[in-house]
This record gives sequence, C-alpha cells and structure tokens, in this order.
Amino acid sequence: MDQTWLILGSLLLLLVNAAGVCLVALQLPGTWLMLGATVAVAWWRWDGWSGHGVIGGWTLVGLLALAVIGEIVELLGPALGAANQKSSRRAAVLAVGGSVVGAIVGTVLLVSLPVIGTLIGAVVGSLVFSILGDLWAGRSWEPALKGGIGAAVGRGLGAVGKLAIAVVMWLWVAVALVWP
Repeated sequence: MDQTWLILGSLLLLLVNAAGVCLVALQLPGTWLMLGATVAVAWWRWDGWSGHGVIGGWTLVGLLALAVIGEIVELLGPALGAANQKSSRRAAVLAVGGSVVGAIVGTVLLVSLPVIGTLIGAVVGSLVFSILGDLWAGRSWEPALKGGIGAAVGRGLGAVGKLAIAVVMWLWVAVALVWP
C-alpha cells in the first residue's frame, strides 16, 4: 500500500509541476508552484539531505536556484533589450513595468488567446512603455522606437527563457522521482 501512495504522489507531483509549466507560459509564477509542490512531496517523504527519500535536498536547492534564475531572466529581459539599443535608464525601468501591465491587459483583452494574449500584451507593454520612457527622457522618436523594439525582443526572449527553465525544472523532478 505504501508503494501505491508513493506512485500516486509522484504522478500528482508531475501533474502539478506540468500545470506550473503551463502557468509560466501564461506569464504567471509557475516555477514557484513547482518548487512549493516539490518541497511538499520532499517533506512528506523526507529521508535526509543525502537524497535517499523521494526528493533529495540538493534537488530542492537546484530547483530554488532555477526558479530564482527564471525570475531574473524574465524580469531583466526587457531592460537588457532596451539597454542593448542604448535606451535611457528610464526606458529600461518602464519597459519592465510595462511588461507587467501589458501582460495583465493582454490577458483581459485577448482572453480568447490564453497563452498568446498574455505574451503579446507583455511584449507590447514593454515596447510602448520603453518608447514612452525614452521620449520622456528627451530622446527623439527613431532611437526611442529602436529601444522599444529591443525591449520587446528582450521580453519575448525572457519569456522563452523562463519557460525553458520551467521545463528543465519539470524534467529534473521527473528524473529525481525515478532516480533519487
């Protein structure tokens, strides 16, 4: 009976973590859901730091590091994209905020396109807010547009990067469940 619960718990963890990957695709904090669910299962079947239980301590540390890196990649993507085009600091900061605002607006306005609407909103928000930041800082339209495009590309790449990190987290847990 104990083996049955172990298998069911492992399958449930993989399903919850797959939902976490989907949340990341929707621009939501799915990596933290994945980490929390994995910590809960590790705690449930903890057998020590060495990893002789279901999930070992080093796996948890690795997942925490990946979740933090995912947030940094997603957060800094628009700012680095704008900075790459020599935008102002104001534009880089507003690109990050615009990404969040745009994701919310894109989710609401493009509800018929669940994943794509959120991502489109985040990219467009980075673009528009970066342009506004550069114009506010006194730059002319053409360099502001280049900076906005850089912020938009950075936001898109940041989203793809965080999604890739979420997939790596899912795979890491899947492997850890079979080979602790």
